[in-house]
Amino acid sequence: MKYINYRMLGLSALFCTAVGAMAQTDGKGFTLSGSLQTDILFPEEDEAIGTGKYNDDCLSNTYVDLNLLSKYVDAGARLEYMHAPLPGFEAGFKGQGLPYIYLKGKYKGVELTVGDFYEQFGSGFVLRAYEERSLGIDNSIRGGKLTFSPYKGISVKLLGGSQRHYWERSDGWLYGGDIELNVEQWSKRMMENNWFFMLGGSFVGRYQDADDNIIYPNPADQKLKLHLPEMVSAFDVRARLQKGNYSVLAEYAMKSQDPSADNGYIYKKGTAAMISASYSKRGMSIVLQAKRSDDMMFRSQRDISGTALTVNHLPAFAYQHTYALAALYPYATQPDGEWAYQAEFRYNFKRRTPLGGKYGTDIAVNFSHVRSIDHQYKYNQWGQTMGSEGYTSSFFKTGKLYYQDLHFDLSKKLTKKVKINFMYMWQKYNQNVVEGHAINGDIVNSHIFVYDGKYQLNDRVTLRTEAQYLHTKQAEGDWGQILAELSVLPYLMFTVSDMYNFGTTDQHYYLGMVTFNYHGHRLAASYGRTRAGYNCSGGVCRYVPASKGFQISYNLTF
Repeated sequence: MKYINYRMLGLSALFCTAVGAMAQTDGKGFTLSGSLQTDILFPEEDEAIGTGKYNDDCLSNTYVDLNLLSKYVDAGARLEYMHAPLPGFEAGFKGQGLPYIYLKGKYKGVELTVGDFYEQFGSGFVLRAYEERSLGIDNSIRGGKLTFSPYKGISVKLLGGSQRHYWERSDGWLYGGDIELNVEQWSKRMMENNWFFMLGGSFVGRYQDADDNIIYPNPADQKLKLHLPEMVSAFDVRARLQKGNYSVLAEYAMKSQDPSADNGYIYKKGTAAMISASYSKRGMSIVLQAKRSDDMMFRSQRDISGTALTVNHLPAFAYQHTYALAALYPYATQPDGEWAYQAEFRYNFKRRTPLGGKYGTDIAVNFSHVRSIDHQYKYNQWGQTMGSEGYTSSFFKTGKLYYQDLHFDLSKKLTKKVKINFMYMWQKYNQNVVEGHAINGDIVNSHIFVYDGKYQLNDRVTLRTEAQYLHTKQAEGDWGQILAELSVLPYLMFTVSDMYNFGTTDQHYYLGMVTFNYHGHRLAASYGRTRAGYNCSGGVCRYVPASKGFQISYNLTF
């Protein structure tokens, strides 16, 4: 394979050398840990939900991670096998090999990593290299990383390398550094009075040859092409102040001109600003957040779109729901800019009070609101934004609604054996913006009701049931879901569920599953239908097509 080249062989040799060196410590100098994860689907055709015939009778994603840890040296590698990837994973994922391998040296607070690594600076506005297997995201960096603390309260990170792009590498190269100052460690008085103050700064640069892409603003004139910057820089500054139960975080990031496929090759600087304040004490917490981003999508290769080769991360200020119907229309952060607000309030009514009752009552209220920023577009002589500044934007002015979510959650223990949870959510979701299409209007205005009850039959057996209902006049109309889950400690769990569309399709999405757990082993076998939709995590989404069939999942950790 192209991916396993001479550099790969060199890293493998380093890994094997480290393993051999640690193995000579008579078995007491190192610790071996790892995991195996495999998900297998035997797909079936189902015209009713739009699944056709697959080229392969068995689709699977398999990962094997191994790590050797010692006092001074760590080493690790991951083997991936995706001969026929699961639905929702692009053709680029198909393959097998060692895409992740590293060697790390540690001595007196200094760490040097060569090979593949993940890293995040601050909130991720300028750098977040991470893995999210459910979304098919792995933008690890292959190169070198050095972390050290030159003085008490100071931590420094320096790195450089290229990102993973499926089984290849990015055409661009990344380099950067981060520094954090924990000021309270220099002041005895601050420590004594419970004050904590952090200052941080980051820099990330990308180099890509300008000749990698030839862009013509006027296709009829092949002599005129865009001058693409080879160097793109991003900066981040942040501060966090904490006193007792109060905490405030402020962060600002800026990116130089970066014409790319994401912004239509415009020459506009990107910015992101965030402020987050919180207060918490026993039984109560409050969080208030606001964020503004503008043309801040950053990739290590300018002609790529989708979820691949993202350098940074813009967190979505939208609650990440776990209930199926509450998560039916998830929000994805919009790269062209947005104003986002989020507020959350949690409170516990104590036991033996009028609202707390015998066992106490927990309530939570969360509100999210996201709108577009103001766009005053600028066009070139051919009526395009390409090659121009693109647009100007008033900082505080907002545009159309992207997303809104107000939900109320109540959790109550009725008896020693019965606990219930109720949730109501009012959601506004701009389907045309987030998904690129709309059914019965751009805004899906929905009301969602959830009941979740848990009944402990005895010390080993617990029954949990769910009933959910989503009402809307847009998109596919009303949905309902029921679920029953029987857990038998410590090994077994049985689950049956059905999601039904009352609106337009009248289709059932049923599922039956058995899960077995034993020490580090987890085996799940299921059969059913999966609805087409978006799978999201942290504001990043991937479209997953409908599927039907028998699925086996096995996880081993040691």
